[in-house]
Amino acid sequence: MTVTEPRRRTDAEPATERRTAIRTCPLCEAVCGLELTLEGDRVVRVRGDRDDVFSRGYLCPKGTTIGALHDDPDRVRRPLVKRDGAFVEVSWAEAWRAVAEGLGGVVERHGREALAYYAGNPNAHNLGALLYGRVLGRGIGSPNVFSASTVDQRPKEISAGLMFGHPLTLPVPDVDRTDLLIVLGANPYASNGSLATAPDWPGRLEALQARGGRLVVIDPRRTRTAEQADEHVAIIPGTDALLLAAMVHVLAADDLVDLGHLADATVGVDEVLAAVAPFSPEAVAEACGIDAATIRRLTHELAAAESAAVYGRIGTCVVEFGTTTSWLVDVVNALSGNLDRPGGAMFTTAAVGAANTRGAPRVGRGIRLHRRHSRVRGLPETLGELPVAVLAEEIDTPGEGQIRALVTAAGNPVLSTPNSARLDAALASLEFMVSVDIYVNETTRHADVILPAPSALQKAHYDIPFFQLALRNVANWSPAVLPLDDDQLDEWEVLVTLGRIAAGDAPDAIDVAAVDDAVAHALAASITGDDTSPLAGRDPSELLDAVAPRRGPARLVDLQLRSGPHGDHFGLRPDGLSLDVLEANPHGVDLGPLEPRLPDALRTPSGMIELAPDILVADLDRLAADLERRRTDPDDRLVLVGRRDLRSNNSWMHNVTVLVKGRPRCTLHVHPDDAERLGLVGGGSARITSRVGEVVAPVEVTDAIRPGVVSLPHGWGHDLPGVRLGVAAEHAGVNSNVLADDEAIDPISGNAVLNGIPVTVASA
Repeated sequence: MTVTEPRRRTDAEPATERRTAIRTCPLCEAVCGLELTLEGDRVVRVRGDRDDVFSRGYLCPKGTTIGALHDDPDRVRRPLVKRDGAFVEVSWAEAWRAVAEGLGGVVERHGREALAYYAGNPNAHNLGALLYGRVLGRGIGSPNVFSASTVDQRPKEISAGLMFGHPLTLPVPDVDRTDLLIVLGANPYASNGSLATAPDWPGRLEALQARGGRLVVIDPRRTRTAEQADEHVAIIPGTDALLLAAMVHVLAADDLVDLGHLADATVGVDEVLAAVAPFSPEAVAEACGIDAATIRRLTHELAAAESAAVYGRIGTCVVEFGTTTSWLVDVVNALSGNLDRPGGAMFTTAAVGAANTRGAPRVGRGIRLHRRHSRVRGLPETLGELPVAVLAEEIDTPGEGQIRALVTAAGNPVLSTPNSARLDAALASLEFMVSVDIYVNETTRHADVILPAPSALQKAHYDIPFFQLALRNVANWSPAVLPLDDDQLDEWEVLVTLGRIAAGDAPDAIDVAAVDDAVAHALAASITGDDTSPLAGRDPSELLDAVAPRRGPARLVDLQLRSGPHGDHFGLRPDGLSLDVLEANPHGVDLGPLEPRLPDALRTPSGMIELAPDILVADLDRLAADLERRRTDPDDRLVLVGRRDLRSNNSWMHNVTVLVKGRPRCTLHVHPDDAERLGLVGGGSARITSRVGEVVAPVEVTDAIRPGVVSLPHGWGHDLPGVRLGVAAEHAGVNSNVLADDEAIDPISGNAVLNGIPVTVASA
């Protein structure tokens, strides 16, 4: 066993030994370095790692609680099986038998298409899930695959895939070198950044301003980021696509289009410019709530800046035109000459896992969409998944192909997906459900079996997806800090075993090590089978021998590191990266600032930047129809938007006292004008009603929100029976997704519409 694998506890270990451990925080996308002081197995101090090559000591409140999460008495530590309606602790062997009987029985009675799989957001932060989740998915073998991606980010993945050839060939704003940053629908002071990985976004934004740059925030709320900005533009929710189309219109009309070094690598410019002709600033101004002069000025400032970037995030994704908005963000970046240049929107060169660093440069298969459709409503598949907005109806609607059993991994869709009351009821009707999770939460309370994963401190960590979206090229490996508990399986072992049982294997016949060997051999074979790789033609066994005796995630990361763009190529480049190098550098390895990568990073069928994908250009007709509807048939209802808080991470960190104490944060923000009109008072209660649901929430009157808009944070609502979250229950809040309409989706991506929900509000 190597030091990269989780240790098992030994009796010889002193109980009160004081030591220091360095690791990357896995609790959000910022990848901050942590310096942990431990006494035995207890974390007694957490502070930012001042020597971390990326975070330089920055740490947000969430990172300080990593020890509290490990020690949480409500965390599930042993397998749970439901008997007579109550969970009881059982052995792993008994839990696996229950899983085999439950899943096997559903397959025998209804066929494999009666199974479904939901992967939650924490999987993106879990190395075992990232590397072995496919074993579970393939074992389930059903087309009914869902994830949190169709709640918050699928539009950006699709627009990037169509334009650049892969969903994670995704431009990120080069904040550290830009002169002008325009932020839409993002609040990095609270979120720490999203799909643009960097520690200390606040410090980076303040440094931008200190060197004379400008920060512009376009948001219906005066967020903490907007308060810091040089200019805050309060847009009407859901109209970002109209604003961006008007900016493209201005670039064309005022002869400001400049593709720079990408002129010969871009197709579709004329098609885009013709398609945005109807969207002049004057045409969209009233609908957006932004006057035409401001739209023109911002566009001219963008074109005139020495360097600039437009960055749009979750607020631009969770709307009816999410994919079109995400596309137009990068159309504006490209046409203003700010794509793929320092200070603009750039592409990371990741050390591990990036498809745009493998294979032939420039030309690839691209992505295919809408290859199949959901059974009930006929909504399209994207990137192998169905929209999670259809999960409830696929369970509660009878007929051939009805979902009868569900596997969830690290997710809480009852709180995070639209019309969640319907999903909550649907889960109760399943014939069988098994969850891999650390809590009995609002979703897993419906499970028949809960399989616990180790805590974050008991697992090795490498941020495979987020280092592909980092604002600087870095690499950092974190070995497990604490040993696994007695009889605890590592997370990847849980997923592999569950996957093989789902495939039909008998629990006592599963050889996890053999599956691990097969996964590693397949990876090594793909590396040596790549004709463009310096390792082409070598024996896969040679690579596996070179990374021995590592096993599990450590072996797979080492294979990818050594064969990647910064790797040692198994001796061909001795100064390159390997896992040995990262283990010798616990504070990380700085691989340098982002550099221009186009066109080589493209993987489109044409080998060009596809500025005008047919499906997106066609969607501008729908956008024009929406603009006309807003003109002729305005809706005078209030619209609901979400919000984030620095001390919150979706739904799963509300069981930590230090993060939820203080004044209540699950409040309805209402503008004073709306409060007076509706008879609402601060500290009172309001009843918020949408087409699908109703909640009552405390009122907070504030001029930090645009009139006509109200706001509730997401991830709350911890008052359901059967949940084992003691602290969260004391700060339950209300579930804003009870109000989200499962029939309101972005038709291209299937992404749920969670912003701009029409609601009525009255005093309660």
